[in-house]
Amino acid sequence: MLYKEKLLSMAKEASYNAYSPYSGFCVGTALLTKNGKIYTGCNVENHGIQSICGERVAFTKAFSEGEPSDNRDNYVAIMVVGHNRGSDKFGRTLPCGYCRQFMFEFVNPDFKILTCEGDEIQEYTLQQLLPLGFEF
Repeated sequence: MLYKEKLLSMAKEASYNAYSPYSGFCVGTALLTKNGKIYTGCNVENHGIQSICGERVAFTKAFSEGEPSDNRDNYVAIMVVGHNRGSDKFGRTLPCGYCRQFMFEFVNPDFKILTCEGDEIQEYTLQQLLPLGFEF
């Protein structure tokens, strides 16, 4: 599908904006909404535990620009890519546990999480990656 290639391209581009002086691992994301709008994000590290992952950057950017946080049907998919700083070799990168649980609050279980090995796109659902998410 064409939207996957567009998300891949945008996530790769966003990864070059990552601030990762400690791990050297650059993550880029592209979040697709139901109306076709795409929000990108990248990881931002710092000395403390306040680092933020690219997935949460994309979601919070969407929320801050007016996308609803209370409509799980609004979010279709997120592309997550990663590479070592100074390299253009992208390897499979999946959301960390914190990000999986974060997304669980805002999306449906069939929300698509996309990643790539090189240019080969792989697809998972949030339900596959977080089968027993925490909720009240």
